[in-house]
Amino acid sequence: MRTATFKSFDNGYYTFWFDNGEELAFEEIHPRVLKQFDLKNDASFIDKEFRIVFIEVPDSADEDLVIYRVESLKPL
Repeated sequence: MRTATFKSFDNGYYTFWFDNGEELAFEEIHPRVLKQFDLKNDASFIDKEFRIVFIEVPDSADEDLVIYRVESLKPL
């Protein structure tokens, strides 16, 4: 579990900035998480810090690519 700040939802990607300065764009968020946090439409989540758990999912079309998927979010 890492700490990250939600920055935006743009063109199908959810962007988070991590404490170490790393920026990561997620293509997928577990539906259970989206039920709790409407990151697509609720601007109040922008710049909010979360504890985040994510996984890398191999892309079925190209085995050299991975998709990052958020599995869990907990607000700080």
